[in-house]
Amino acid sequence: MANERLRGAVVESGLTLDQVAERLGVSPKTVDRWITDPKRKPYRRFQYAVASMLRHEVSYLWPDERTAEEVTASSDSELVKLYPHRSVVPQDAWTKLYTNATTHFDVLVYSGFWLTEDPRFHRLVREKSAAGVPVRFMLGNPNCSAVAVRGDDEGIGPSMAGKIRNALMNYAPLFRLSGVEFRLHDTTLYNSIYRADDELLANGHVYGVGAYLAPVLHLQRVPGGELFDTYAESVERVWESARRITSPTDHEGAVS
Repeated sequence: MANERLRGAVVESGLTLDQVAERLGVSPKTVDRWITDPKRKPYRRFQYAVASMLRHEVSYLWPDERTAEEVTASSDSELVKLYPHRSVVPQDAWTKLYTNATTHFDVLVYSGFWLTEDPRFHRLVREKSAAGVPVRFMLGNPNCSAVAVRGDDEGIGPSMAGKIRNALMNYAPLFRLSGVEFRLHDTTLYNSIYRADDELLANGHVYGVGAYLAPVLHLQRVPGGELFDTYAESVERVWESARRITSPTDHEGAVS
């Protein structure tokens, strides 16, 4: 049976077999055999190179290739640091994270209010906007049921929606910047995710406590790892389902 996952990933990438082969330094016939002949699989170094090029995991393109031990070993390398609480993360961790952003600058939160009060972060958004880096903010729709539930879970009730409205007002000057887009989501978030290219900080949401008391994972993408992409893909799913707003008050009347 042909490797339809690999075939589909190549098509999805917009690359031709000749282009894939040229980048890998192999012949187009070799790439074609990887797709059409299940017995012809690339060497491990080519598997990682193909996976990186097509932005898929090795385990997705060749599901029978990796053992659980290999997956675990790769994922161990993705963990840069584990913080027991967000409150103990160094204050400049977020600005350091986003300083090197060139292709992804994503903020997925309910309110992330504490970040809106950091002038260094505002300055960094302006700098990245001027440099042409796309900046994506995803905040909770203050009128949706998921936000109401999270407010109750944290013990602050309607204050959660109020924090989102205040965060949007603090971000008001950023709405005018080129390449900066705000969207509101109705998602039940299990983590706040802050992504810059191939690094991210994932702040877990724990029932009964505020996010500042919950753990934070600092992750980096490494070949063969799956942790980073698990979080990064969830950001994309929220982004696709969220509603774009063009002003801090665009949420008024938006009920879900």
